[in-house]
Amino acid sequence: MASIVKRGKAYRAQISLYKQGKHNKLSQTFLTKKEAQLWALEMELAKGGGKELAERTTTFADFFERWIYLVKVNDVKETTFQNYLRTSQVVKNLFKDIRLKDLNDIVVQKKIDEYAKTHSRKTTHEVLLKIKTSLRDAYARGYIANDFARLVKTRGETPPKRNKAISITNLKKLRNHLLQHPEDEFNLLVLLALETGMRRGELLAIRPESLYEYGIEVRHSISPTSTDTSLKTQNAKRDVSINQEVYNLINNIPPKDNGYTFGFSGFKQSELLSDLLEQLEIPKTTFHGLRDTHASFLFSQNIDIAYVSQRLGHINIQTTQNYYLELMPEKKHQQDADALNLLNSL
Repeated sequence: MASIVKRGKAYRAQISLYKQGKHNKLSQTFLTKKEAQLWALEMELAKGGGKELAERTTTFADFFERWIYLVKVNDVKETTFQNYLRTSQVVKNLFKDIRLKDLNDIVVQKKIDEYAKTHSRKTTHEVLLKIKTSLRDAYARGYIANDFARLVKTRGETPPKRNKAISITNLKKLRNHLLQHPEDEFNLLVLLALETGMRRGELLAIRPESLYEYGIEVRHSISPTSTDTSLKTQNAKRDVSINQEVYNLINNIPPKDNGYTFGFSGFKQSELLSDLLEQLEIPKTTFHGLRDTHASFLFSQNIDIAYVSQRLGHINIQTTQNYYLELMPEKKHQQDADALNLLNSL
């Protein structure tokens, strides 16, 4: 039964809970007796309805950790699960001893804003998405009283994009250098990234049996944080054609002891790429930037978006449009001129 006690000018309402053989109490203080009575009635009704009110005294950090091990572990890929584990540490650092019953949109928003001060908007958004999913689950189970997750927003600055597509001029410059120096295996990895738009993990997962005349079967992906070699999405399973010259160069690489064509190089491809671009005096980009470069070049040559989407292994065409709305500089300038000429002809 609930009890209501006057403490000074306030009223404390308290209900008894029983869970897993242990007695516990849940209490809250209100300014008026009526508010205390309404809360107590609501809690008793919820308890009678089977809601796990005892869980509301659990810290959010503990709940989140249990949730990913009990729920998400069977719902997501191993690499995604590892991301959840990293987010769990973030939740521990941010929320510390804050309990589920003390959470609301203002509390969570303040914590997310705190995190955003030292992290990119994209990283903050990814963390918040996982937190929101857990909060919705907690609400569905009756661990929190309100479904406030939708009220929490991602804020913060968006840093300059690191994986920008390089220009057509620099694409030609880089490609010519790679073809002229095929003795360096890393050059062939970069060349293949430019020629196919494949993700870095997909490139590292190439084996001799992945090659066919003239193309590559994309069936696996290597991750530096997991032994899971499955692809990012079901649509990522695809065949990507390459020209004969590139095919011959890749086909001549002796396989490594682990059966893969390329060495993993301690997963330091980003650093090696940065050094290569600096040597050629080409603006820096990332391995994903090479994928963007491939897609942008195809768009600049008016290749059909459905083909580009399939070649990149996107879930659908909309994903391709969302990622690659920006054209290469030279193409944009040409389209600007074409648009002005059309307007002038009216």
